[in-house]
Amino acid sequence: MYLNSISPAENSRVKRKRVGRGIGCTLGKTCGRGHKGQHARSGGYHKTGFEGGQMPLQRRLPKVGFKSARSKTANQVSLSELNSLDVDLIDLQLLISTKIINRNSISAKVINSGNINKPIIIKGLKVTESAKKIIIDAGGRVEE
Repeated sequence: MYLNSISPAENSRVKRKRVGRGIGCTLGKTCGRGHKGQHARSGGYHKTGFEGGQMPLQRRLPKVGFKSARSKTANQVSLSELNSLDVDLIDLQLLISTKIINRNSISAKVINSGNINKPIIIKGLKVTESAKKIIIDAGGRVEE
């Protein structure tokens, strides 16, 4: 086999468009560009999404899809929600599995809202001072 004997598969290569070869050809005279207008000129160009001066669609539609990074960490859990749980040890994984907080949460904070009437152990969660006092008075403890 020699390099001069190999050729590509049949119909695998498309012949390039030869324009401006006379009026008998489809692509003669105006070369397929039509008469006048922006696209008939050399350098006739407009940017993507341009609608002739009308406000483009991507600017007419409202912006969507942003979620603040703070919202992931701003999960507050009340004492009454913790009182409804039937376990003694409460941590982040338990709150996620019981769907008290979002599954994408990376932290949570226990706030003083409601009452608690059983001893619980809180591990790895932020706790407000007033909530900590109520948990300790109920016989529980807070571990960092």
